[in-house]
Amino acid sequence: MRKNAILLCTIFVLVFLFAAVKAQGGIDTTTTGNAYLRSGPGTEWRRIVIVPAGTTFRVDGQALGWLRGITPNGDIGWISTDLLSVTPDQTAALPSIWVDTPFGLGAPEGGQAAPPVESPGTEPTTAPAAPAAPITNTAPVRGFSYGGHVADWGTYASDQMRRAGMTWVKRQVRYSAGQDPSSIAGWINDAHARGFRIMLGVVGEPTHLYSGGYFDQYASFVGGLAALGADAIEVWNEMNIDREWPSGSINPASYTDLLRLSYNAIKARNPNTLVISGAPAPTGFFGGCTGAGCDDNHYLAGMARAGAANYMDCIGIHYNEGILPPTATSGDPRGSSSHYTRYFRAMMNTYYNAFGGSRQLCFTELGYLSPEGFGPLPAGFEWAANTSLAEQAQWLDQVVSLAAQSGRVRLLIIWNIDFGGYGADPQAGYAIIRPGGGCPACDLLAN
Repeated sequence: MRKNAILLCTIFVLVFLFAAVKAQGGIDTTTTGNAYLRSGPGTEWRRIVIVPAGTTFRVDGQALGWLRGITPNGDIGWISTDLLSVTPDQTAALPSIWVDTPFGLGAPEGGQAAPPVESPGTEPTTAPAAPAAPITNTAPVRGFSYGGHVADWGTYASDQMRRAGMTWVKRQVRYSAGQDPSSIAGWINDAHARGFRIMLGVVGEPTHLYSGGYFDQYASFVGGLAALGADAIEVWNEMNIDREWPSGSINPASYTDLLRLSYNAIKARNPNTLVISGAPAPTGFFGGCTGAGCDDNHYLAGMARAGAANYMDCIGIHYNEGILPPTATSGDPRGSSSHYTRYFRAMMNTYYNAFGGSRQLCFTELGYLSPEGFGPLPAGFEWAANTSLAEQAQWLDQVVSLAAQSGRVRLLIIWNIDFGGYGADPQAGYAIIRPGGGCPACDLLAN
């Protein structure tokens, strides 16, 4: 009788806990020590971040003695039950899931997880990254993360990105007046289905910019993209040069008006969508700021004076002319070798300081050009002639670590993953997936 009573009591407790889990959509626990958040249930899965002791961890399911959940920082992954304040009964009451089970919980309140680091503990990592759970836009974007700008984005490319630890994909939209945001819904849904957040860089038609009502139409369009679930939106692109903004009208205050309208439209439709200011083209060509174009540092100063910090979550920045390791601060062999655009750290500091450290940076393009496997570079790009594919891979691996550790960078998008074309604009030379399918940069980032 006593055994039966105990059995019935146990069953009742399990049923109660399971019902509680289902009703609440998960349970909150805390880490009992510094713990690796991993991409799957086991020490052989890729490490994502270190979660400090005492951090709240909101859990939705279990597998193999590991629980999957989300940190207050918005990072999603798995932690061993040995490092969580959770009882066996609570674990048993959670549904059995796997890495491809969709995740839908919001982030809990509390302390934030630490940035990715190499080795604070003893767990070995022996296997490449595995597919992550699909991400839904249910929590604000927090913490450092990285991804890549794609063109065709086939299954092979997304698998390589996942293996390299990327959780974001960027695609660029060329908005035309009157365009329906639903025309981009397929890209958003596809990214989420593959387990990636998506950043949309939205550029309009420069010749129509000052047509009646265009600013409002553009803002309405990006607001519609936010409503469809876009995780981040970059408002325009390289608006300091006449390729993307009408010559004679290049003005940071005018751009800030567009940014203001866009920010308000986006946040009204989806407060969790990250708003990134358009990244200026890195240049010292103009000697200041005129109607013909602006050097990026002068343009940033004009944006700051116009109050742009009030209308963005993150400062857009490009870095794509490096021919030295990202740790270098001098030694570039080109003319004006001391110019900040030559060096990763100098670019990062210039942009961060332009707004007094009030906003973090989002690298919406960061890449290294290598002609290896393609032949001589076209005119205007000869400066990268000696950059090898091995250097491209090493420098990207290093720059991701430096950005994560800086505390100044929120998002880094590698330019690019799978672009073709090696003509006047050698986009394929920046691609990390090379002819034949090799991806040396993925190999290093995966370790």
